[in-house]
Amino acid sequence: MGQHAGLGKHNIIGFVTVVDVARAKEFYRDTLGLRLVSEEPPFALVFEANGIMLRLGMGKELPPARGTVLGWQVPDIAAAVKDLEQAGVRFERYDFVKQDELGVWTTPTGAKVAWFKDPDGNILSLSEHPEWKG
Repeated sequence: MGQHAGLGKHNIIGFVTVVDVARAKEFYRDTLGLRLVSEEPPFALVFEANGIMLRLGMGKELPPARGTVLGWQVPDIAAAVKDLEQAGVRFERYDFVKQDELGVWTTPTGAKVAWFKDPDGNILSLSEHPEWKG
């Protein structure tokens, strides 16, 4: 059986569907600080996120919600939450996990996660993974 190249050495592209294109552009560019690379109506807004392509597909309606669609690994989640709150982001609170005053949940493995939504209601996250060296 031969070895195949696989995809482990290639960058992932993120895909998120948005309906309110103008609000999504402002949120991802101005609030989250991603670089807008191109606008490709009626298909997508294309952003660059630290070397990774993020395509916001221009949809007529959102697909059914299935949990978090996009997340950022950050070295200090408390600082990142406070920074985004300063930019107007509101973090979600959930009854099914125990979150601290910032809305951060510590997982059983020690990772920390906080969730927020984009203008279309897509669930996004920040996470801090001390054990992950990537």
